[in-house]
Amino acid sequence: MANIKDVAERAGVSVATVSRVLNGRSPVAATRERVLAAVEELGYRPNVVARALRTARTRTLGLVISDLRNPFFTELADAVEQEARRLGYSLIIGNAGESPEQQDDYIRTLLDRRIDGLMVSSAGTGSAMLHEVVSAGTPLVLLDRSVPGVAAPCVRAEGRAALTDLAAHLAALGRRRPAVIVAPAGTPVGDERLELFRAALLGHGIALPPERIGSSPDLSSAGGRRVTRDLLDLAEPPDAVLATDNLMALGALDEVRARGLRIPDDLALVAFDDVPWFAHTDPPLTAVAQPTRELGRAAVHTLLERIEGRPAGSVLLPARLVVRRSCGEPPTH
Repeated sequence: MANIKDVAERAGVSVATVSRVLNGRSPVAATRERVLAAVEELGYRPNVVARALRTARTRTLGLVISDLRNPFFTELADAVEQEARRLGYSLIIGNAGESPEQQDDYIRTLLDRRIDGLMVSSAGTGSAMLHEVVSAGTPLVLLDRSVPGVAAPCVRAEGRAALTDLAAHLAALGRRRPAVIVAPAGTPVGDERLELFRAALLGHGIALPPERIGSSPDLSSAGGRRVTRDLLDLAEPPDAVLATDNLMALGALDEVRARGLRIPDDLALVAFDDVPWFAHTDPPLTAVAQPTRELGRAAVHTLLERIEGRPAGSVLLPARLVVRRSCGEPPTH
């Protein structure tokens, strides 16, 4: 079995340098990559128990995801796991299932496992446990969703440019009665998406009245379908719908088809959060795509900065509009 000296010889560095890399303290990226490559080639496995006793670290990170049934969060968790593993860390994942109580249970379990740091994509609007994590000094990074009152950096996407492009796209297609299916009221990310879209529409002289804003009780296809049913029953139904979550968009699509309506002839449909199969629906769905894998990698690096005691601020990465055929074809001139 390879030992740390074998790794040092293969990478052409000192044993102390290998130790610094394995403990996340190598400031030189090229050196870190060379050492990690040697670790992989030799199949080196450090004695985790002995190292934890020496350093008070376990080389283990925790991740609590709000709902792994949502394809966006599934890919996000995969990106976090791959980056953590690449940097020599193990990852323990808990699925909150959009339940703050279940989220708190997983946070307690992870803290009992003596994780070095925690990433949380919060269910609902947060929990008392998140405040306890901060108070206890455990390094914490919020992922995708900020939580009011929790003093921790947040890594998430910013949708202003994408929603501005979407408003312009709908206006160019003559869509003057848009509607929005939003997350449960009080969810910061959902509220932000609504306000950004409303402001972008006003720039084209398009109003978004309260009756065309439907709040789903949860982030599910069933919730999206119920809201779409109410919107289509209006005396003057919308001619375009933005669902601010991909599962709610699928529910909207189900309701539209159940009524015998056609997309985009009778209704334009857009999803916030792109997923691979949106390119293969009939018609392919226009979507706001978040940089999911980049978010996962950025969350890991931000957390490691906090673990090392270095300053780490919030990270905002831009989302982008992916135009497909679900809103209609732009007019030709």
